[in-house]
Amino acid sequence: MSNVSGNLSGSSRRRSTVVGVPKKCWCGFDLPKMSNSVNNPYLRYYRCGCPVAKKLENDDHAFKWIDEGLLEKVETLQRKLGRLEEMVTEILEEREQDEKKAFERLDMKLEKKIFERVEAALVESKESVKRMCITVAIGCVISLALMKFVG
Repeated sequence: MSNVSGNLSGSSRRRSTVVGVPKKCWCGFDLPKMSNSVNNPYLRYYRCGCPVAKKLENDDHAFKWIDEGLLEKVETLQRKLGRLEEMVTEILEEREQDEKKAFERLDMKLEKKIFERVEAALVESKESVKRMCITVAIGCVISLALMKFVG
């Protein structure tokens, strides 16, 4: 391996403004998925084809080590995943609160209906007791009247 990789690594941070895996250079050229060089045969990188064709060394075209690009992409995905987890947690909490409110409303409706039915039954039984008391009172008065006539 040569020292070119160290120099290119430092310059990749200067030149590369794309976070993650670059797809195009600022000049419009598509970047190949992976490149390697004779100096660094086992180190893969993304590089614009324009300066390669013109054999330019210090240029402002896209260059990024594949490891850096993939690491940035993973970090970006981890942040997005964290935000999604927070959103899911918030949605679940809101759903739980909505369900609680719905159950409370349903419970109140059921209690109201039960209360109305109990009250209706109570009114009906009160009327029945009144009728029975009136009937008993009239029966007692008739019995007393008959006892005075007969007796």
